Amino acid sequence: MKAMTEAERATRVDLAAAYRLAALNGWDDTIYTHISAAVPGEEGAYLINPYGLLFSEVRASNLVKVDTRGRKLDDSPHAVNPTGFAIHGTIHAARPSARCVLHLHTEWGLALAMVPGGLLPTTQHAMRLYQRLGRHAYEGLALGEAEGRRLVANLGELDGLILENHGTLTVGRSVAEAYMLMHHLERAARAQLRAMAATGGRVLVASDEVAARTYAQWVGGGSERDGDAEWPALLRRLDQIDPSYKL
Repeated sequence: MKAMTEAERATRVDLAAAYRLAALNGWDDTIYTHISAAVPGEEGAYLINPYGLLFSEVRASNLVKVDTRGRKLDDSPHAVNPTGFAIHGTIHAARPSARCVLHLHTEWGLALAMVPGGLLPTTQHAMRLYQRLGRHAYEGLALGEAEGRRLVANLGELDGLILENHGTLTVGRSVAEAYMLMHHLERAARAQLRAMAATGGRVLVASDEVAARTYAQWVGGGSERDGDAEWPALLRRLDQIDPSYKL
């Protein structure tokens, strides 16, 4: 087996950090859901969590390398969850620019996935995702290739999906970008749903013009990605709490 490159090692550390940060945020669902990252320089290979481990147990060294059909490419003793292939493998295969795919079943994400109107431009966080979220209808457990193709079609070149009756998904050009996009989505969903509960569903929604302008201000010229500024600070926080994710 060929030696691990420095680029793969760095990706493993970032991905393990994303799992640990997600656990700290309460974004995990026991041993379920996944965050995956493409392996630099290895087309069709990506890293995913070992099936049966909590997010808080994930380390750089125990991530499993698989191909887009879920076949292991290393000698890991761990199994991987087949529901991850229909979502993660399909997206990695169809959209190489999506270097990280983050799919969760959070409390606020699940609630948002039951709201017909989806995410509204009610907060600055929501406006970062203005017209950047698709929708995917619930079809049961995500196991089939046919559903994977429909999911990819619904995602297109967007930043993420609301998986109806299921959860949320974001993609990024880096682990940091996918993580921060989920951070914005979670913040926006929580604020919107709390406001709707407090007012009987009536919330102040920005106009399309203001929402579009705010989105443009968020992304700027496109040279700086979400996470570029925040990720080092998040890693410092994690290092202070438990640096074992790097092992």
